[in-house]
Amino acid sequence: MTEAIGKVYLVGAGPGDVAYLTVKADNLLKQAQVLVYDALVDEQLLHCVSPNCLKLDVGKRGGKPSTPQAEINQLLVNYCQQGKQVVRLKSGDPFIFGRCTAEIEALKAADCAFEVVPGISSALAAPLLAGIPLTDPVLSRCFAVLTAHEPEALDWEALSRLETLVILMGGQHLAEIVHRLIRQGRSRLTPIAIIRWAGTVNQQIWTDQLGNILETTAGLPLSPVVIVIGEVVGLRNYLQPEKISKEQLTIAKIPSPVTMTANSQLPLNGKTILVTRAVGQSSQFCDRLTASGATVIEMPTLEIGPPSSWEALDRAIANLTTFDWLILTSTNGIDYFFDRLTAQGKDTRTLANVKIAVVGEKTAQSLKKRGLQPDFIPPNFVADSLVENFPEELSGKKVLFPRVETGGREILVKELTAKQAEVIEVAAYQSCCPSSIPQTAELALQNHAVDIITFASSKTVQFFCQLINSRFANLADVLAGICIASIGPQTSKTCHDLIGRVDVEAEEYTLDGLTQALIIWAREKRG
Repeated sequence: MTEAIGKVYLVGAGPGDVAYLTVKADNLLKQAQVLVYDALVDEQLLHCVSPNCLKLDVGKRGGKPSTPQAEINQLLVNYCQQGKQVVRLKSGDPFIFGRCTAEIEALKAADCAFEVVPGISSALAAPLLAGIPLTDPVLSRCFAVLTAHEPEALDWEALSRLETLVILMGGQHLAEIVHRLIRQGRSRLTPIAIIRWAGTVNQQIWTDQLGNILETTAGLPLSPVVIVIGEVVGLRNYLQPEKISKEQLTIAKIPSPVTMTANSQLPLNGKTILVTRAVGQSSQFCDRLTASGATVIEMPTLEIGPPSSWEALDRAIANLTTFDWLILTSTNGIDYFFDRLTAQGKDTRTLANVKIAVVGEKTAQSLKKRGLQPDFIPPNFVADSLVENFPEELSGKKVLFPRVETGGREILVKELTAKQAEVIEVAAYQSCCPSSIPQTAELALQNHAVDIITFASSKTVQFFCQLINSRFANLADVLAGICIASIGPQTSKTCHDLIGRVDVEAEEYTLDGLTQALIIWAREKRG
């Protein structure tokens, strides 16, 4: 047997949004067995890895507990020596203030294979995305990139003479930067731009003169930021896609360069959509929205896990031959049922004499991936139509219904029982509310940068409201002006109960149907 050979890839994640990830970095993430990532890495990148990839957060953030560098080095060495394919994911470019030297030295000392994969540095991308050129034939014939993490170690006399400065990690030291430059003779009238969360939907930009910027940004959070100082900042008024008034906080919805040109005709161009979903859920829906021109922010609102006890499901699996029908209403139900079937030493042959009914196109597709064809799919893709259109008499039939442990489809069980079927409900999985909101989603909601929120189940609505109420004072204020989009009637009912409205409901109760409903809504809004 050939022993697996490990390798560590030190990968640049780019400035923020997943759209700025390189093709090579994307491929490496998909193949990664271990992901070791920094705090500023876009959360959406964490969904590029396989579900079986071990994800380790070793983020370093100023003023907060962080993993010691020596411990990070040892993690990389240990997993590489175990034969793992390890991606060490760093924001921006690994070699621009990325602390790569210590990690490479540790890998070399342990004789571990490694490779450095470039990324787009925020030092270059942030000014561009803010409409600021770093060079100009007249105003900027050179620029310097520096970190203000230790401002006392820099030669401010030399720096003050350069036409353009790009400063990373300078938010906490802005006052000292301004003081040192002015003391070295830099004019108080010099234009300055501060760009926060560059390249994401939460991008914020403040511009002013060097002598006024402290007053302009007083009391505002300035991390993570890129600071640009020089006359080229003034060119922003002429080069940016949209006019933004000076001395005003700007929540910039930054499109990719393609969006600014060819994608401008796509139906959801200019719309920022918050997609609520289960942790680890497939991003196919997000891909559909992105392909239609939308900027997508993912917000996990469901955590799926095994039931509190396998006893009932195991008992049902042991007696599968006694059932007439197996009803599956979600991909989660399918995954947990069949995984447990395998764990019990059985396979799909056990279902040879059991008919299978599924609710929803996506559930049917998930079943087909298991090599099985459903015997019945209700025409309207909803559980309510399953009993109404059932293909045979239910009286006397024994039905197995693996479902979520709590809060599932009680109505379906009542209707089946009313038809004199014997329904055996078993917990196949459970769902609960995540403990926190991803920072990208929270900032977007806080800054009123979201146009649409999508819900694909009642549980996502319930847990979304629970999360928002835990972080914000007033749910209605957060959702004011945002389009609430639902996949179907049951989800819409929960939206009405908890939010008070639904603005868009899919005619076909699928994710494709929801996408089409949003496209129609966006076109109607444009008139």
